[in-house]
Amino acid sequence: MSEPDEHELLAVAREAARAAAPELTSRFGHAAHGVHAKSTPTDLASDADVAAESAIREVLGRLRPGDAILGEEGGATGEGELRWLFDPLDGTINFLFGIPAFAVSVACEDASGALAGVVLDPIRDECFEATRSGPATLNGEPINASGRGNRLELAMVATGFGYHSAVRARQAEVVARVLPRVRDIRRVGAAALDLTWSACARYDAYYERGVHAWDVAAGALIASRAGLEIRDLPVRDADPAGLVVAPAGLIEELFALVSG
Repeated sequence: MSEPDEHELLAVAREAARAAAPELTSRFGHAAHGVHAKSTPTDLASDADVAAESAIREVLGRLRPGDAILGEEGGATGEGELRWLFDPLDGTINFLFGIPAFAVSVACEDASGALAGVVLDPIRDECFEATRSGPATLNGEPINASGRGNRLELAMVATGFGYHSAVRARQAEVVARVLPRVRDIRRVGAAALDLTWSACARYDAYYERGVHAWDVAAGALIASRAGLEIRDLPVRDADPAGLVVAPAGLIEELFALVSG
């Protein structure tokens, strides 16, 4: 079997993300319909999530009918050697509250990991992209991670929180350890944006537990190609798995701080 063409896969990911964007922008700022709770009463999805996922699946079904798919709302389908992972609306709570910080995330992976990824911010019209062997870009221009040095006390660090109160309580303990040791903490509420904003040096680093594959597949590839190191946070007692993303000069210290 021939090797998949990363640039062709990237073009498909871009088209899929662009197809989802109007489903979100046309609904943003209006009264929410079809909102339902998922894992907890604070973990919500809406008709916008479903419509955006349908748009992505239409593109993939038309252009890549033999591939497997894993979407946040529709679950897993297909059995191809390539798999598409996507979050049609990363930042649903922001979206429902009228906060303009959300994104569409689409990635394609093989057995070795991500091959191509796109994170599209439809409000700012910012399209972050990368392939396994190519550069990370923002609207076609190369981007690089922070060059602000290797001093953790000067680092702007992003994170996110889970939906279960017990998990949040433990995450608060970690934040209490991290906050005195860094420049500051930011919590935007969309993992794909945390990763891509780290990739273009708006943040220096990012960590979070409880993220799903569709949340981070595209953003982690973009962050890696922008020069950041990525380290998995293993499951620990009742804490879910996660990841730490940082420059080489910060990764050891930050990982030790958030994993302990």
